[in-house]
Amino acid sequence: MIGSAALIIIGSELTRGIIQDRHGQLVSRAVSSLGIHMSQIVAIPDDGSIGSILSAIVRKNDLVVITGGLGPTSDDMTRQCIADVAAAPLERDEECWKDLYGRIGDRIYGANEKQTLIPRGFVRIRNANGTADGFYGYCPSGCLVVSLPGPPGEMQPMFEQVVVPLLSRLSGHGEVVRREYTSFITAEAKLEELTQRIDPTLTWATRFQDYRISLYLSGGDDAAKDRAIAALRQACGRRLIADGDTSALDELVKVLRDRGLTLSCAESCTGGLASGMLTSLAGSSDYFLGSVVSYSNGVKESVLGVDPGIISTHGAVSQECARAMADGVMALTGSDCAFSITGVAGPAESERKKVGTVCFAFAMKGGRTRSLTLHFSSWGRQSVRRKSVTGALLLMCSHIEGEDVEQVASTWAYA
Repeated sequence: MIGSAALIIIGSELTRGIIQDRHGQLVSRAVSSLGIHMSQIVAIPDDGSIGSILSAIVRKNDLVVITGGLGPTSDDMTRQCIADVAAAPLERDEECWKDLYGRIGDRIYGANEKQTLIPRGFVRIRNANGTADGFYGYCPSGCLVVSLPGPPGEMQPMFEQVVVPLLSRLSGHGEVVRREYTSFITAEAKLEELTQRIDPTLTWATRFQDYRISLYLSGGDDAAKDRAIAALRQACGRRLIADGDTSALDELVKVLRDRGLTLSCAESCTGGLASGMLTSLAGSSDYFLGSVVSYSNGVKESVLGVDPGIISTHGAVSQECARAMADGVMALTGSDCAFSITGVAGPAESERKKVGTVCFAFAMKGGRTRSLTLHFSSWGRQSVRRKSVTGALLLMCSHIEGEDVEQVASTWAYA
C-alpha cells in the first residue's frame, strides 16, 4: 500500500520563473483521488541537487514522482541519481534502444545513447512523443520511484496512461475505471469550474493541448458519470465535448471519408493554420484539394473573386466577405465543400471590430452557403487563431451533416 507521495520537478526554467509548472496539480489530484497523501512538491534546477534531495525524500515517502532531467545533455542527471539511490547500475534497455535507433538512426551514438539507460530492475515507460523514455522501480527503502520526462506533451500522456493505472492497483483501488473525453474551445479554467459545479464527488482531470483538452472522469457509478457528462455537454455546447481521445481534425476527416467528399478552405486571420492541420495526416490528399491564404484584401479580390464592393461596404471581417471567400475557393479548386475564416486575431483592433471577432462561412455544392460570426475571448493572438481553426473544423462537420451551423455555434457558451 502507498501512504504518502512526493513530487520532484526538475527544470531551471521553472525555478527562474521562465515557465510555469503544469505537473503539480495533475499529479496531486491523481494521487489524492487514490487516497495517497501528497506530502511535498519540490522544484529544483538542473544543477545536480536532485541527488541529495532524492536521498532524503525516498526515506520519508512510499512514492516519489520525478519529472525532468532525462535528456541527453550533461546537466540531465536524473537517471544516474536514481540509480545511485536505488543502488542499481544503469543498463541499456534493449527495447528502448531499438525504438530510439529506429527513430533517429546513427545519431543515437553519442549523447542520445544515455537515454536508453535505466537502473537495473526498473521498468521502462515508453514515450510516444519524445526521445526520453520514463521508468519506475523500487529503492532499497521500499519507496517506488517514477521518473518521467519534463515536457508536458510527453509527461502527461505517460502519467495518465501508465502511472495512474499502476498506482491504482498498488493503492488497493484495483483498476480505476476512467472515461476519456476531448473538450474543444472551452478554457481549462472554465472546465474546472463547470466540472466541480456539476458533480464534485466525481474525479475530474484535464490535460491541456494546443487545440484541445483531454478530460478524464472517474469515480461514482456509470449512471453518475452519464449524468455528469450530459450536464457538461449541455453547459459547454454542441460538439464541444467528444467521446474518447480525438481532435477536431479527426472528427472532420471521419465525416469527409465516410461521405467521400473533398474539401478546400480560404483563410485570412488564421494565416494557413487550418491548411497546415488539414495536410498533417498521411493520405490527406484523398479529401483535401487546396487552400488560399488571402491575408490581403487584394488577394481576396483577385484570387477568390470577392467583389470589392463587399469589402468597401461590409469590411473584410464580415459574413458577406466570408461567404464570398468560401464560394470562391470552392469554385477555384472544384471541391465538394469549403469553409472560410476571416477575423481579428489581435492584438490591435481592426475596422472598429474587437479582437476575437471571427466570421466563418461553410459551402457545399448544390447547397446554400451559411455564415456566422463568433466573438472569441482572447488570451492572445495565437489563442484566437487556434480557436478559429478548431471552430471551423467542427462547424464544417455540422454543415456537412445538415445541421444549422448558426444554431450549433449559438450553444457555445464559453468560446
